[in-house]
Amino acid sequence: MLDSIMLGLQFTLIVVGAYQLGLTFFGWYRRKNKAQHAPQKTFAVLVAAHNEEQVIGALIENLKNLDYPKELYDIFVIADNCTDKTAQIARDMGVYACERHNPNLRGKGYAIEWMLKELWKMPRQYDAVVMFDADNLASPDYLRHMNNDLCEGSKVIQAYLDTKNPNDSWITASYAISYFFSNRFWQLPRTNLKLANFLGGTGMCFETGLLKQIGWGATSLVEDLEFSMRCVKLGVKPTFNPDAKVYDEKPLTFRASARQRLRWMQGHFDVCRRYFFVLLWQGIKERNWTKIDAAIYSANVYNFFLGSIVTMAVWFDNIVLGGSHLTKLYEVSPTLFNVVTISIYVLLPISMIMDKASLKTYKYLILYPVFMFSWWPITIYAFFTQNNKQWSHTEHTRVIRLEDMHSKQAG
Repeated sequence: MLDSIMLGLQFTLIVVGAYQLGLTFFGWYRRKNKAQHAPQKTFAVLVAAHNEEQVIGALIENLKNLDYPKELYDIFVIADNCTDKTAQIARDMGVYACERHNPNLRGKGYAIEWMLKELWKMPRQYDAVVMFDADNLASPDYLRHMNNDLCEGSKVIQAYLDTKNPNDSWITASYAISYFFSNRFWQLPRTNLKLANFLGGTGMCFETGLLKQIGWGATSLVEDLEFSMRCVKLGVKPTFNPDAKVYDEKPLTFRASARQRLRWMQGHFDVCRRYFFVLLWQGIKERNWTKIDAAIYSANVYNFFLGSIVTMAVWFDNIVLGGSHLTKLYEVSPTLFNVVTISIYVLLPISMIMDKASLKTYKYLILYPVFMFSWWPITIYAFFTQNNKQWSHTEHTRVIRLEDMHSKQAG
């Protein structure tokens, strides 16, 4: 009985892996000659910030210098439960500082929900709302790309996510490698296949009409994934713009990284529990592959969880019990197993080459498997603590500007 269950789990995991591998073939090309539109859309640029006095100034400076008519966008810093000078710095730099104090409802999702309600009350209304984290930097042409996509009919847009500090440590480099892979072989294939893309927490753009129609309502630990699933459920496909780049600062240490990833996985379990079966059933009933694909995507957290359990069980059987108690899929079909597992790892450097990663980052591919294996205990712990709704803040202690990044890459 146990052997049959384990074999069934292995088969399910390899089928999902083969599906994900199949998608990557549609990420080898990018459509060119996208339509260009004169700047016309107005934007409310929201920056979610909790005690970010170290980095908020650099982002405001970056946003004020975007290559877009200044009269067409305003910057709002959401100083959420701040006890430092975040709000004062925003005011001193000439942007809106919106202070929120609610210790019982903490976290980015609640802050955004509050800010949107405040925004709708203001005399000036905007065509779209853009959201950043306080530690971000945006490419100068970011709003031009959002303007183009909105003019072409997109209602929810995710920018290309890159890493602001890829070579600070093996941890930040591992995040960077993950971003190269996900942008090229997770997001771009879905764009090319006209499936729904998925929001990445920052660099997001939303048509105001849609936000007013359906509300924000995404207050989980992974508000980006939650809103993505809500959109797909309602028949709205988020899109991906690979030309609009947003740079995100990643934690330097393994401990800070583990805390951040634990929050992500706890939230991911929560969202999967609420949306997987709904989207899967709707997709089957409506013969809508976009919804089925979204359901599969929401269940990735269980791929990690079950994959780690199965792998550890197989290792235990081989090393401790002599390998005679469980049937291993790689023994039944070694070719299929090896093709799927090896191909996925080989795609990492390929994605880096295609998206022109810094040469310094390649050396960290050696340690990347350690980073991936570290997801196992994090995911298992997240499974048993998935009801936790406590937001954990990632601290930032230094300033990085766009010109600093470019000078480092050139060097």
